[in-house]
Amino acid sequence: REREREREREKGREIIMMNQMAGGAGSLLKEGAKLTEKDEAIVKNIRACKELTEKIRTSLGPLGMNKMVIDRHEKIFVTSDAATIVRELEIQHPAAKLLVFASQRQEEEVGDGTNWVIAFGGQLLQRAEQLLDMGLHSSDIVSGFEMAGKKALTTLEAIVEATKGPTCNDPNSVKDVARLLRPSIMSKQYGYADILSELISKACIAVCPANPRDFNVDHVRTVKVMGGGVMDSEVLHGFAIDKPVAGVLTSVKDAKVAVFAGGLDLTKTEGKGTVHLSTAEQLENYSETEENEIEQLVKSIADSGANVVVSGQSLSDMVLHFVEKYKLLALVTQSKYDLRRICVATRAIPLVRVGKPMPEELGSADAVYMREVSSTKITFFETSPASSRIATILLRGATKNVIDDVERAVDDAVNVYKCIARDPRAVAGAGAFEVELSRLLSKDAQRIPGLEQYGFAKFAEALEFVPRTLAETAGMDETEAITSLLAFHEKGQTNMGLDIDNEGYASADDSGVWDLALTKHWGIKLATDAVVTILRVDELISAKPAGGPKIPKGTSA
Repeated sequence: REREREREREKGREIIMMNQMAGGAGSLLKEGAKLTEKDEAIVKNIRACKELTEKIRTSLGPLGMNKMVIDRHEKIFVTSDAATIVRELEIQHPAAKLLVFASQRQEEEVGDGTNWVIAFGGQLLQRAEQLLDMGLHSSDIVSGFEMAGKKALTTLEAIVEATKGPTCNDPNSVKDVARLLRPSIMSKQYGYADILSELISKACIAVCPANPRDFNVDHVRTVKVMGGGVMDSEVLHGFAIDKPVAGVLTSVKDAKVAVFAGGLDLTKTEGKGTVHLSTAEQLENYSETEENEIEQLVKSIADSGANVVVSGQSLSDMVLHFVEKYKLLALVTQSKYDLRRICVATRAIPLVRVGKPMPEELGSADAVYMREVSSTKITFFETSPASSRIATILLRGATKNVIDDVERAVDDAVNVYKCIARDPRAVAGAGAFEVELSRLLSKDAQRIPGLEQYGFAKFAEALEFVPRTLAETAGMDETEAITSLLAFHEKGQTNMGLDIDNEGYASADDSGVWDLALTKHWGIKLATDAVVTILRVDELISAKPAGGPKIPKGTSA
C-alpha cells in the first residue's frame, strides 16, 4: 500500500511538472486563481456595468422610480438617490466598481449628479458593445470616446455662453439661490421643491462667510423629527440637538455655556482602598466631605458666569442636585460630534479638566431652551448670525423613510450651494442641454476622418439618455420626445426641454428648470474617464481569495 501511494504521488508531481513546462498564465499563479480570455473580459465587464446602470437609470428625474434596498443588517432603504443605492448595494464586480468610484468622486466634487454619471457611463458602454459587434477594435473606440469627451467639455462652455441662463451674482439673495437649488431638490422630492429650496437657501445664506468660496457644508445641520409633514419644516439659526435637558430648568436667555468633554464627576483613583468607619458620626462626616467637594465644584462653575453646562458624560444625582440649586441648565450628550458642533455654534472651548472655567473658555448664545416637537424633546442653542456661523434645518415627516429621503435631498442642495459659490453659471435642464450637446457633437462627428468617427458619433448618441429616461418615467413616447426636441433645437430654440407635468415641451425660461454647468462638466469628465479605463482592460486576472473555505449559506457557524 505504501508503494502504491508513493507511485500516485510521483504521478501527481509529474503531471504538475508537465503543466508548468507547458507554460501559460496558469503556471504563474497559485492554485485557485481565475483568468478570463481577452475577448471575454471586455464583454463581461460591459455586461456587468450595464446590469448596474439599468438598475439605477430609472431613478433619474423628478418622476424617477424608487428602489427598495435591504442591506446586510436588514435595514430597508426606499430611495431614488443613486449615491445611497450604490453604497448600500456593496458592488463587488471590479469593472462596475469603477463606475461606482466615478459617482463617488462626483458626490465629493459637486454633491449632485451621481445618477447622471452612472447612467451616462452605462450608455457609453452599451454603444461600445455595439461597435465591438460591428468589428471595431477597442482602441479605436477608446480614441473616439476620448476625442468626444474633450470636444464635449469645449462645447459645454460654448453652450453656457450662448444660453445666457440665470446666474446667481449675489449668493446672499434667497430668490436667486432658490431658483438654482430647485432642480436638484425636485429630482428627489418632487412637489416640495419650492418649500425646501427656500428653507435651504435661508440656512446656507445665514452661515455663508464674507467670501462665499469659503462656505462650509458642515455648518448646515439637520434634525429629523417624526410627525407632521414636510411643509412643517423650519430653519433655526444656531444648533439643535434631539435630546432633553437633564434638570428642571428648561430655558435660559443670554446664555454662557461651559462644555465639559469628560463630565462633571470627581476624578476617581485607579487603585482600591478600604475605609473603616466605627461610628455614625464618621459615616456622616465622610458623606458630607464628598457633598462639599461637588458643591464647591458646581458653585465655582456658577461663579464663573456660566448658566448652561454641557457634559460629555452622564451626571450623577448629587451633581444634578447642586446644578438645580445654583440655577444651571444642564445638557448631557455622549456624542463627540454633537459636542464639537455645540462648541462651533457657541464658540466655547471643550474642557477635559473638572474645575472652574476661564472667561475665554465660555461660549455664548442668545438663548438656550428645550421645546417639544411632536412628542420629541429638542434643545435649541439659538445664536445671532454675527456671533456664529451655524444653522439647523428641522425636518418633519410622517415616516422615517420620508425624513431620510428629505435629508438626502437637503444634503445634495447644500452641496449645490457650495458649487454656486464657485461657479454660478447654469444650462437649460429637463434634457435640453443633453439634446443640444448631442446635436452639436453629431455634426462634429461627420467631419472626423478614420475609425474614431464611429466612437465619436456613439458618444453623441449616448447623451440622449436623459430626455429618453425622463420621457419613459413620465409615460411619454421616447422616440417622439427625442424627435420633437431635436426639431425645436434645429430651429434655434436651444432651451426647449420636456414638460413632464403636462406631458409636452417647455422652455427653461418658462419652466425655471436650470442645471449647474459645473455638475455637467464633472459628470462628462468622470464618466468618460471611467468608461475609457474599463474598455482598456483586455484580461481579468483574479488571485486566489484569502482565508479558508467559506461557510455555505443557510448554515450556522
